[in-house]
Amino acid sequence: MINIKDFGKLDLRIGTILKAELLDKAQKPAYLIEIDFGELGIKKSSAQITDLYHPSDLVGKQIVAVINLSPKKIAGITSEVLVMGANNKDHAVVLLEPQKNIPNGAKVG
Repeated sequence: MINIKDFGKLDLRIGTILKAELLDKAQKPAYLIEIDFGELGIKKSSAQITDLYHPSDLVGKQIVAVINLSPKKIAGITSEVLVMGANNKDHAVVLLEPQKNIPNGAKVG
């Protein structure tokens, strides 16, 4: 268990996906996505979301991401943020999305 102070260390933000392409060098199928977080800039992420999403479906979609984790090298790229999702009954990742359009960079919490 963690306390609310520990949870508060996570910086969850809303961003809009600008670009998505297959990350060929990944060990598990993944996309390299570029996400606009408004004043916080454009960040890259490796996301294992290929089961339910095609790259063209992702462009323009708003998502939730953790933006203050340490960057991680994955398949030759630096993943700067962690895109949030939940596993469905088939263990495919379903992205967490706001129900209404919200400004990029808006804080979740």
